[in-house]
Amino acid sequence: MTRILTRNDVLGRTEEEFLRLGEQALVEEYKLKPAIAMRWHFERSRLLTQAKADETRLEQFGVTLVTAADASYPRQIENFDPDAAAMLYLYGNRRLLSADTFCVLSSRNSPPEALSEIELRTEEHVLRGKILVTGHDTEAYQRSAVTSLRWGSPRIVVLDSGFFQVMGDELRNELFPAARLWRYEFDAQTDLAIAAVAPMGSYHRNSNRIRDRIVAGLSLTQDYIIVSPGGNMEKLARLAARAGRHASISELSPVFDPFVAMGLQPLPVSRRR
Repeated sequence: MTRILTRNDVLGRTEEEFLRLGEQALVEEYKLKPAIAMRWHFERSRLLTQAKADETRLEQFGVTLVTAADASYPRQIENFDPDAAAMLYLYGNRRLLSADTFCVLSSRNSPPEALSEIELRTEEHVLRGKILVTGHDTEAYQRSAVTSLRWGSPRIVVLDSGFFQVMGDELRNELFPAARLWRYEFDAQTDLAIAAVAPMGSYHRNSNRIRDRIVAGLSLTQDYIIVSPGGNMEKLARLAARAGRHASISELSPVFDPFVAMGLQPLPVSRRR
C-alpha cells in the first residue's frame, strides 16, 4: 500500500488514473504479485463498492486511516521499527500521539510479582504526567490499562482485532471486563484506540506481533519487566536499544544482565508492594 501511494505521488498519478490500470502495469510498475493483481482486476468493482460502504460507516464515528506515506503517520513508530505497520486506523483522541508516552511491557504468563511491578511502574509514570500506551487482551496489558484508568489518565490502546469486533457496533464498549469497573463505555474524547487490522476485520496470526511493535514504537519511555529469551519482548527491547529509546529492564527479567550491557537502564524491583 505504501509503495502504491508513494509511486502515485512521485508520478503525479491520480486515484482515478490508478484505478484504470491493468494487471500488467500493477505487476511491472508497482511490483504487485501477479495473483494479487489478477484478483484486483476481476474483483475491483465489488471491492470498491464495499470500500465506499465501509468508508461511510467509519465517517460516522470519526475513524481515520493513516498510511506510512502520509505526513500525519506517527514518525516515532518509523524511527523505532524498520518493519513498521503500513496502515493504522485511529479512533478517538489523536492529540495523544504528540504526548510524552510510555509503556510497561512483560512477556506472556508473567508471574504475580511482575504484574504488581507493572502496576507500580504505570502509576509512577502516570503521576509524572506521561501517557500510557498499552494493549487490551493480555493480563500484563490489562494491569497497566486499568491502573491508568483508575487515576483518570488518558490511554492509547492498541488492538489486535478490528474496532467493531472489540468495541461493538457503536464503538462504545470498554475493552475488557476489569476496565468496566471504572468506566463502562470507551471515551473517545479522552482515549485513543489504534489498530493495524481493518475496523471490520478480525484477529489474524500476526496480530499480536504487530500490536506489540506498535505499542513499543509509540512509546518514548519503555519499561521491560519480564523478557523471555527468544520471545517478542526480547526483539522489542533490542529495537529500543538500537533506536536510543529511554528503556529500562527489571531485575526480575531472566535476561537482565545482557540488556543492561546493551544499554538499557537497570530497573530495581520496587520496595513498595
